[in-house]
Amino acid sequence: MAKTKSKKIFLFSLVVVLVVGIFFVYQFIDIIRGLPHPEKITNFQPTQSTKIYDRTGEVLLYEIHGEENRTLIRGEDMPDYAKKATIAIEDQNFYNHSAVDIKAVIRAVFVNIIKADLAQGGSTITQQLARNVFLTLDKNFKRKIRETILAYWIEKNYNKEEILNQYLNQISYGSNAYGIESAAQTFLGKKAKDLTLAESALLAGLIQSPSYYSPWGSHLDELLSRKNYVLEQMKKLSFIDEQQLESAKKEDIKFMPQSIGSIKAPHFVMMIKEYISNKYGDDLVENGGLKVVTTLDWKQQEIAQRVVKEGAQRNKELYKGENSSLVSQDPKTGQILAMVGSADYFNKEIEGNFNVATQGKRQPGSTFKPFAYLAALYKGYTPDTILFDVPTEFSTNKNLCPVIVDFSNKNTACFHPQNFDGLFRGPITFKQGLAQSINVASVKTLYLAGIDNTLDIAQKMGITTLSDRSRYGLSLVLGGGEVKLIDLVNAYSVFSQEGIKHKQSFILKIENNKGETLEEYKDEPVQVIENNYARIINNILSDINLRSGLFHSSLSLTVFEGYDVALKTGTTNDYKDAWVMGYSPFITVGVWAGNNNNKQMQEQGGSILAAVPIWSNFLKEIINQYPSEIFNSPESITSNKPILNGQYTSVLENNGFSSQHIHDILYYLDKNNPNEDYNQPNPGNDSQFENWEVPVLEWAKNNVPNFLTEYNK
Repeated sequence: MAKTKSKKIFLFSLVVVLVVGIFFVYQFIDIIRGLPHPEKITNFQPTQSTKIYDRTGEVLLYEIHGEENRTLIRGEDMPDYAKKATIAIEDQNFYNHSAVDIKAVIRAVFVNIIKADLAQGGSTITQQLARNVFLTLDKNFKRKIRETILAYWIEKNYNKEEILNQYLNQISYGSNAYGIESAAQTFLGKKAKDLTLAESALLAGLIQSPSYYSPWGSHLDELLSRKNYVLEQMKKLSFIDEQQLESAKKEDIKFMPQSIGSIKAPHFVMMIKEYISNKYGDDLVENGGLKVVTTLDWKQQEIAQRVVKEGAQRNKELYKGENSSLVSQDPKTGQILAMVGSADYFNKEIEGNFNVATQGKRQPGSTFKPFAYLAALYKGYTPDTILFDVPTEFSTNKNLCPVIVDFSNKNTACFHPQNFDGLFRGPITFKQGLAQSINVASVKTLYLAGIDNTLDIAQKMGITTLSDRSRYGLSLVLGGGEVKLIDLVNAYSVFSQEGIKHKQSFILKIENNKGETLEEYKDEPVQVIENNYARIINNILSDINLRSGLFHSSLSLTVFEGYDVALKTGTTNDYKDAWVMGYSPFITVGVWAGNNNNKQMQEQGGSILAAVPIWSNFLKEIINQYPSEIFNSPESITSNKPILNGQYTSVLENNGFSSQHIHDILYYLDKNNPNEDYNQPNPGNDSQFENWEVPVLEWAKNNVPNFLTEYNK
């Protein structure tokens, strides 16, 4: 009985082994079926180009590798430096392994497990050659096995020098440059045989990620650092000595001007190219025949490019500001419709290939103020809350900074901002302070709202850069932190949509060469702020009468007949950055003006003169494309406290005697709970109370008749 049972188990196990064996044999046959013979390597032709379109899918913005630029050269025409640099960065064990570097594979697997990513590769030069010549770009286990088999066949049929020569003739260096000869001519304007050691190292550094490290892209510093890393690896392998290393590191490499054929919206296209390369890999982007339909509205983009270039030329002549940037967004969808990163992408003198919109971190000036006022509304303050616009010292260091402001005191420990026109207006409302961009009132608003609360709201609305909160004080409301134009546009779009944030997007659809969808736009709306508070901000910023005191003769640039348009301007104290953020229910447009090298403009080059004309010219050309929409009116917010209800005088009782009082807001309420009962147990407990109260009383003495005899009894 026991023998019969054992026999059955043995037979069953044998069947299982045979089935598994047959399965694996079948899989192996399937894997090697159709593998090309490695002798065909010289007949290799790369595959399809990737095309980037505007939102219609009809206007071609750019074609990646639409026409390959390749010149085959003999091995003896390739400089020894170029070969050694490539080995040093791509496959240091090239001359010792037989197609596959087991140590490199193990190291790559370990790194990918640690990082939970597939960023680290372990492919040898031979494997890369096999993949680029014979295989698809799909990342899967079957392709990896086929790649490995082909690599062994190649190693069997060719010697190391032949493999390396073929590799250097086939590999992509980006920007349509296939092979080292094409790369040398495209980027450096010389033949490969004339490359210096430093130039050879730089080209070798491109291979890993040609789009990211492109000499014409926005990561040139990183490319130069990678060049130095290649040189250090060459020194480590004894390919060069210490003197050669140091000399090559110091060499000033001269690049050819970019000539990338017909390209539309270059800053936008290069952003898209970097995005898809990071997500899908350079191989698929450069050879996989993707169709990328973006959100860009080409008609708007053409207008944007023209008005930015014209505006920057005007600013250069008038205010020594050579550059500008513009972003237009559909606030109802989050889709970017136009993006001009600099006035001229191809102008090296202004560092034109730098995308100010997405890469520039600039102080936003007063365009940050609405976030503070919004945070104050959340705390319970009203649009009619009274603040005193009087000379005010905000530093509480009494030894250095007197409460009565001395504007000649330039001690950096002191903080007593002035207004753009040097005037102080006395009692004003929240809405006047915001609409007319009054600095003292806005700093007080930030203090009342709280810096953390304000930053929380700004981040919810789309500001991504203000992460180190220890850096920011009350100057934040005047632009004391760095933001990106594209983030500001996204945040102001939230105001436009009454607190609803739509995920900012650049892509409508990406298809592979089989017509299969890789990704597609999907709206993801989220209510991030209370809609009535957003309506209050919209109501203030779109009120032409309220902002008229700020714009004076330029007011007409902000008015669009038949349309509700809100806007906020901002200028940094040093005139390095001028901004305008404008929006309606259907479009949000942001403009920055200045210099890419951070040089300040002339003092007259503020937002109203340097940025608003560009913004206005753009909006006037596109606004008629949209039906008129108006902002919804907010529900009114009132309070039983006079200071919150638009009155700067209050009747208070003291020992049964009533009298009129004039004080700053901190006298009447707890700043964190403005609507709660507050019996003034000790207003001086607030660290800012004396700073704010003393100049208010001084103002009252000089401006209110009989103040000393009839008030504050």
